[in-house]
Amino acid sequence: MDKAPSDRDAAMHPPQIGGRTSFPPIADYAFLSDCEVTCLVAPNGAIEWMCLPRPDSPSMFTTMLDRGAGSFRLGPYDEIVPAARRYLPGSLMLETTWQTRTGWLIVRDALCMGPWHNVTERSRTHRRSPTDFDAEHCLLRTVRCVSGTVDLSMTCEPVFDYGRREATWRYEGPGYGHVVAECPDAGVTLRLTTDLRPGIEGRGLNARTRMIEGETRFVAFGWSALPPPLTLDDALERMGHTSEYWRQWITLGDFPDHPWRSYLQRSALTLKGLTYAPTGALLAASTMGLPETPRGERNWDYRYAWVRDSTFALWGLYTLGFDREADDFFYFIHDACRDGHELQVMYRVGGEREIEEEALPHLSGYEGAFPVRVGNAAYQQRQHDVWGAVLDSVYLHARSREQLPESLWPVLKCQVEQAAEHWEEPDRGIWEVRGEPQHFVSSKVMCWVALDRGARLARLYDEPEYAQKWQTLAEQIRAEVCARGVDDRGVFVQRYGSTALDASLLLLPLMRFLPADDPRIRATVHAIADELTADGLVLRYRVQETDDGLEGEEGAFTICSFWLVSALVEIGEVERARKLCERLLGYASPLELYAEEIDTNSGRHLGNFPQAFTHLALINAVMHVIRTDQSVEPGRFSPANAAGA
Repeated sequence: MDKAPSDRDAAMHPPQIGGRTSFPPIADYAFLSDCEVTCLVAPNGAIEWMCLPRPDSPSMFTTMLDRGAGSFRLGPYDEIVPAARRYLPGSLMLETTWQTRTGWLIVRDALCMGPWHNVTERSRTHRRSPTDFDAEHCLLRTVRCVSGTVDLSMTCEPVFDYGRREATWRYEGPGYGHVVAECPDAGVTLRLTTDLRPGIEGRGLNARTRMIEGETRFVAFGWSALPPPLTLDDALERMGHTSEYWRQWITLGDFPDHPWRSYLQRSALTLKGLTYAPTGALLAASTMGLPETPRGERNWDYRYAWVRDSTFALWGLYTLGFDREADDFFYFIHDACRDGHELQVMYRVGGEREIEEEALPHLSGYEGAFPVRVGNAAYQQRQHDVWGAVLDSVYLHARSREQLPESLWPVLKCQVEQAAEHWEEPDRGIWEVRGEPQHFVSSKVMCWVALDRGARLARLYDEPEYAQKWQTLAEQIRAEVCARGVDDRGVFVQRYGSTALDASLLLLPLMRFLPADDPRIRATVHAIADELTADGLVLRYRVQETDDGLEGEEGAFTICSFWLVSALVEIGEVERARKLCERLLGYASPLELYAEEIDTNSGRHLGNFPQAFTHLALINAVMHVIRTDQSVEPGRFSPANAAGA
């Protein structure tokens, strides 16, 4: 008798179709958000990734990581390749156009936003100040037949707890249009309302109907006490509210009249979509387990709020005129440091401090990338750059307003003192290596940033004694880094005592650690551009030169290439920066989204998706090039530069 395949066997041999993997390319997913929940939509119209009731909760739809782990498809019965896909302008609402042999369909997908709901009592989840709009906890899908006739198919198969526990469905009421899915101890009840006639078949729902020209249908998927739409008119009204929310938000931004404007808007919308409105947290990415190396082990869970990533993202939003998100995040930091807690590297979106990491061996992994990890042990690491990231972002915010929130100052003083206390110690660095701690140069520089920006804030806050003490230590740190962090060529290196390069050193001119025309800065930018690249794209570091505790190669981290664009502009090589920026924009997904990495051989996107770090670096790089073309000094607009300008 044949032996049943093991989980590992399944991972090494993912499903194939016609010799190709059945997993869509990472770049082909669409990203939806209501600033409380996110999901990814595959080109075939299936929701393949969604976690409820929070973005760091267990997933309901997990097909992105295992083709049998639950999805929610709506589209033509006999077509899986759409004619076109786009976001409705200025929004995170997806429109998919389908052409069949008999007609045309248009499907619109959105995570609904509506008027603020808690009008008679306070919200139990929101800690930040309410706005006029709130998430409706509903994934809404509408379908319109615009020509001919089309057979429409709907299949909804949620599987709770990362694909481990099947749902039990039951009808609510006398008809077909309201169905409930539950699972014991899952913590969430699912409700599907529709004007189709779904049947309960096995672990899911199936519906099929023939649509004629001019006909519109809807399917709504809800997960809270808020009622989902029960009629088509209600569904269309909610789509209108959602569209209005995104239009109002994007209008707050200041976007240049330039051919690259759409990339800036899409990046801004993506960063906004990665925020968690109830607390002010900002996700590093929407997903977990997407591989940095095809079929490799570098498969991490990024559904958490990294302090560094979040503050850098605020730079990107601030560059485009969005500063309200910064207020929410700074209060998130304030909450995290309450009762004397030290600042961690990352948090869950609710501010919880523990993020235990484990493998999920029942999942095959994207294209066989194994193991699939949930949680992230890096939350326990020492990464000394976080203090500088926070202080730089707060200084930028405070300087623009010439004031600092009274309640935030004690928290900031604590972060500066932490940098002062620990800057001489080794850490795990910006890349969260899992090898031994090292004296990473970029970490030392970010400690300098913490002291330098802390001194500036102290002067703003009329604390001259702190300002003098911190500025003196900042100069001491800079002197040591310049003495011990530079090789014989005059190039800044990854860590003390090494000659290895590291892309994080591109932050030195952006942080104003030294003037951009300093020979050491120019030499470092040139060395990274010429020696730390693969097919012109920048690597984080050479894995053979860095003890990161892992095996295998990795692709080019897209943020590093965008950093190079900004750094090249800083040192005056604008034409070279423009050409690289044009090339990087050419790697954008069909919907102008970016994952963490780009495979230098194939151009494929790798890693978690969409990646906040990548999109914030895109904003900074594109604005560097645009404003240089418009003869505006880079230091006037770049938030990373503004602190030192």
